[in-house]
Amino acid sequence: MIKQTKSTCCYCGVGCGVIIHSDDNVIVDVKGDTDHPANFGRLCTKGSTLHLTAKLDNRLLYPELRTERTAKRTRASWDESLDFAADKFAQTISQHGPDSVAFYISGQLLTEDYYVFNKLAKGLIGTNNVDSNSRLCMSSAVAGYKATLGSDAPPACYEDIDHTNCLMIAGSNTAFAHPIIFRRIEDAKSRNPDLKIIVVDPRRTDTASSADLHLAILPGTDVALFNGMLHVLLWEGLLDNAFIKAHTAGFEALKDTVREYTPKMVADICGIKESDIVTAAKWFGQGPSLSMYCMGLNQSIHGTDKNAALINLHLATGQIGKPGAGPFSLTGQPNAMGGREVGGMANLMSGHRDLGNAEHRAEIASLWGVDSVPEKAGKTAVEMFEAVKSGEIKAIWIACTNPAHSMPDLNNVLESLGNAELVVVQDAFNNTSTAQYADVLLPASTWGEKEGSVTNSERRITRVNPAVMPPAEARHDWAIMVDFAQRLEKRLGKTTTLFPYAATEDIFNEHRETTRGRDLDITGLSYKLLNEQGPQQWPFKAGDATGKVRLYADGVFATADGKAKFINTSYQPTADRIDARYPLHLLTGRLRDQWHGMSRTGTVAQLFNHVEEPFIYMNQDDMSRRLIKDGDIVKVSNKRGSLILPVKASDDIQVTQTYIPMHWSSEFMNGLGVNAMMPSAYDKTSKQPELKHTAIKIEKMALPWRMTVMRSITDLSSLQQLRSLMKGFDYATCGLFGRQQHGYAGMLVFKAAHSEAPDNALIAEIDGILGMTDGMPLLNYQDDKRGISKRILVEDSGNDKKVTGVRLVGETLATAWLKEIMSSGEFTDDLRKWALAPLSTPPAGQPGRGKVVCNCFNVSENEIIDAVSRGADLITLQNKLKCGTECGSCVPELKKLVNFYGRLK
Repeated sequence: MIKQTKSTCCYCGVGCGVIIHSDDNVIVDVKGDTDHPANFGRLCTKGSTLHLTAKLDNRLLYPELRTERTAKRTRASWDESLDFAADKFAQTISQHGPDSVAFYISGQLLTEDYYVFNKLAKGLIGTNNVDSNSRLCMSSAVAGYKATLGSDAPPACYEDIDHTNCLMIAGSNTAFAHPIIFRRIEDAKSRNPDLKIIVVDPRRTDTASSADLHLAILPGTDVALFNGMLHVLLWEGLLDNAFIKAHTAGFEALKDTVREYTPKMVADICGIKESDIVTAAKWFGQGPSLSMYCMGLNQSIHGTDKNAALINLHLATGQIGKPGAGPFSLTGQPNAMGGREVGGMANLMSGHRDLGNAEHRAEIASLWGVDSVPEKAGKTAVEMFEAVKSGEIKAIWIACTNPAHSMPDLNNVLESLGNAELVVVQDAFNNTSTAQYADVLLPASTWGEKEGSVTNSERRITRVNPAVMPPAEARHDWAIMVDFAQRLEKRLGKTTTLFPYAATEDIFNEHRETTRGRDLDITGLSYKLLNEQGPQQWPFKAGDATGKVRLYADGVFATADGKAKFINTSYQPTADRIDARYPLHLLTGRLRDQWHGMSRTGTVAQLFNHVEEPFIYMNQDDMSRRLIKDGDIVKVSNKRGSLILPVKASDDIQVTQTYIPMHWSSEFMNGLGVNAMMPSAYDKTSKQPELKHTAIKIEKMALPWRMTVMRSITDLSSLQQLRSLMKGFDYATCGLFGRQQHGYAGMLVFKAAHSEAPDNALIAEIDGILGMTDGMPLLNYQDDKRGISKRILVEDSGNDKKVTGVRLVGETLATAWLKEIMSSGEFTDDLRKWALAPLSTPPAGQPGRGKVVCNCFNVSENEIIDAVSRGADLITLQNKLKCGTECGSCVPELKKLVNFYGRLK
């Protein structure tokens, strides 16, 4: 019998509600929860395929242990693993002090998990060396809110999208990063055509293409833009002087600064039109105005100033605390907000308390029943790995995150992990880059199995219920840490435990008590209420019937005097600047259908159909100057690292700028990924590193030898085996395509290029992995003189013949059409005659499908273009092809295709 369980999506901070369908402890489907106020039933491409990730192919199922760094990890019991870890931590603390150990955790943990980690480090061990990968995405937003409004509390909510007249999206490709919010923006625009949408982004993203005004500023110039807009507001008389006088402080100093930021000066700094700056300011000043912002502001050495400069605009115009108005940071991870609530970062404590505040430390010590909480701030993410490298931190515990992919200056981070005396990794997956450095590897539960709570971008807490039991020996993150903590307590001579938790609810109730009287007071919430009445926004005090939809409606802010503070911000350049040696900007961002390091989404074949492999995107003018053509392989490098990958021309990229998505890493390509080149320089206040921008050079590579391998697969074992071979080539990438179905994992694709032909033994090894050896029903072509070798595996499929494997060595022209034959076509006798020929198009001359634009209904770009060329508009496409009618993630791209090809009719 199918069981239905309410939970949440585990990807971005929108916090979409999901209903998980399970049968006999197996997740079989997922649907959007129509009752959840974050999404009202909608899911994006990633969320709607969550059930396809609920498989064991890449799950970590049993603890693994090595007691010597040079040994190989082997399967161990939980007792062996946790006793070893507890012994090592206790010895290290005894010999070198509490600050010789550290915990690096994740915004994908549940609030209860986070709470135990925080209490373990700060309450038991006595170190503040507990930081989160939220440091890499949200700490500048936190610092910006606290500096201006006094508290880390987003004042707006999703409902404000429906009430605003001016929406400014800054440093966020919302259409890709927060698709369900973007669906709501599209709906608001449809209902209110007068709604003005401003997008601030160097690239012409899908979000920017949908804007009324795209401010394509030069990288890192956001503060100049916001100061310039404030200059216009000042001189156009669009300020709310009564609000400024009654509810703010510090405006006079800022006013003196922004007088210099004339539209002409700002236009020169930002590389945009003076008139566009004036237009944006006037639209914003008329209000109600809502701003949404994310990594483009946060991931910067001036991230706090960027956030504050944008919030200055809201304070100066009184656009805060009322419907349709306010500065609204979009949370990157599903529970980065919950982690901040419990103080799961090196400078915070539970209940939005600060380590630097003695009264706050005393409150937490009393609540926890300990003598004191350490005063010294802990190491933040970049600092933490630097301390591991230097030996200051001897042992590090990493949970639910992959710093060997996500941190900046990756070569330095890998050296740190290799230098540690002890690395414990706690994760649900066995395929992360970080796992290979683990001395102790612990299997954790994951989406669909976990129990607890999460908080989304609009301060809304949702109860997470488990649909199935964790597989094999996997345990919940909080349970792992409680077990470890109790063992460590004994070794540290403690006679009573700080961790008496028998169930997740015990932890929630203790966390709830730490919020009493604080700005995020949730003393009116309980698991029972959340299950019965659904998700609730904080604050939700005891006796309240509902949470607070918007903050600061009364003009009273969370500061000592109740007044918001203007921050006197000035424009400063990026950490890396282009010059003669490194003449190109490199920007990073997201893909529509992938998430972070792809440990989960990278197992779903159809999520590769929109973008199958890593590229560097360049402006055609820059390519022409360097004699680079579309598809050429180049080396991208700077002083920190390099990547070898193909080029793709893009009109969305400005001259002197390039773009590489952040998802690709050593699990999917021969190379560490784009973060290897990113600087470890960070904001002085938030300590958030500048992960969005660096300066690079590009060199065209001469790699004449090419290979393409494609194979239908039922599980991911062959994919994992092929990935181990990528380092044998100058360029290599390995991923999936097609569509996952019952008992069928899709198709793998492995591409490689090299300066010379590799040894034949390597090709034979690949054939063996693929099951394409002699004796199989193969079409063969061998030309030893020219170094060309081709194999095509043709198997019976009912009454038809199907191509289930392709291996092209030395010449790969037929890759695209053979891929389409594998995906959806019958292998006819006519095609069979030409399958081994050096043809870039099928012999019948029919065009290929092109990339898949709509993943929900498998609708390709060329099908859409054909329909548009015959007169179809967006509504016709949706009615005829069904594209854009399910999750809606492809709608911005459909609009672009309609606008472009519709003009060519």
